[in-house]
Amino acid sequence: MAKAKKTTKKSAKKSSKRSVKKSSRKPVKTLKIRRLPKKELDVYKKMLLQLRSKIAGDLQQIEGDSLSGNQPSHTGELSDVADLATDNYDRELNIGLASNEQQLLNDIDVALKRIEEGTYGLCEIYGTAIPKKRLLAMPYTRLSMKAQEEEEKNKRLQ
Repeated sequence: MAKAKKTTKKSAKKSSKRSVKKSSRKPVKTLKIRRLPKKELDVYKKMLLQLRSKIAGDLQQIEGDSLSGNQPSHTGELSDVADLATDNYDRELNIGLASNEQQLLNDIDVALKRIEEGTYGLCEIYGTAIPKKRLLAMPYTRLSMKAQEEEEKNKRLQ
């Protein structure tokens, strides 16, 4: 009778090992990295290049506005304190806009580099595929929605 108990214990152990092996394989399949087809990458690359061109033009316009006609003259034209304050506000606003535009250009350049490297469309933090809707809305994005939310939450906490 003791031999019969041992055989049932061994068969129970074997069946549990098999179920563990099967379950350990499934998550690997769900983490499969989806690479975008070349045709889609070409569409995103075209979008990024057009956006880059537009932003570069906007940036030149902002810089041109800041450097040209907005300088105070010494003829007493802007002697009023309110006019000086308005000019300073406009200058600071243009600096902020230029900074944002420059950051977008940097993000676009990184996205173009990622297309060349074959990592475009993958979240930099989780390595998961970024949904096509998100890429169409923001083709320069580096993060999935989940990773973006976490990053923004961490910034708020600091």
